Amino acid sequence: MASADEGSISNSLASDLSATDLANLYPYIDRDNVHGLNLDVPEQAKAIIKPWSDREDTEQYVDSGVDDQMIIHVPFAENVRIRSIILKLGRGENTPRHLKVYANYPTIVDFADAERTKPHLNISLLEGETRAVEYPLRVAAFTSVHSLSLYFGDSVGGDQSRVYYLGFKGDSRTAKKEATKKLDIPAANAADAPLVDRVRQNAGGQQTTAR
Repeated sequence: MASADEGSISNSLASDLSATDLANLYPYIDRDNVHGLNLDVPEQAKAIIKPWSDREDTEQYVDSGVDDQMIIHVPFAENVRIRSIILKLGRGENTPRHLKVYANYPTIVDFADAERTKPHLNISLLEGETRAVEYPLRVAAFTSVHSLSLYFGDSVGGDQSRVYYLGFKGDSRTAKKEATKKLDIPAANAADAPLVDRVRQNAGGQQTTAR
């Protein structure tokens, strides 16, 4: 089981997926640059980055290579806030039981780097699940993410790990910044200010402060 500290998430936090894809971050993933380490077929890393509607697909998957460990690097086209990771894992002996998550560490180029770097999150993955499962994230490190590195390992059989689907839920940070900028644009003068702003200004002038 994962520990209860900030860098861990227990199995009890894993939840079934809702029927909505409104928070799906698939459109923000730089899929062409998704890559992996120790994959049986290196080019298959991006195959597990699928549209929400294909999350239960089992035709496309990625297997680890010489052992049960593999790392998947996922870059995003813009900064995003990640609220959860969604995984559909291999079954039986091919089920990885442990996942380390690193946010904004594009310099992780091999397993030695991963072992030297403290992950932002350790997740104990559920065994025996046949459907995609959502793992909520409750760590401040995932509020502005431009890349994730996911280190899978400790498979049930000890020889190979398999992943069918890797997805994320959250929202775009860029969109929120643009919306804030639009709200902060000042009017050239009081006459040009929106009616609501003028009403607020007049109301503000009539307010008194209790002391």
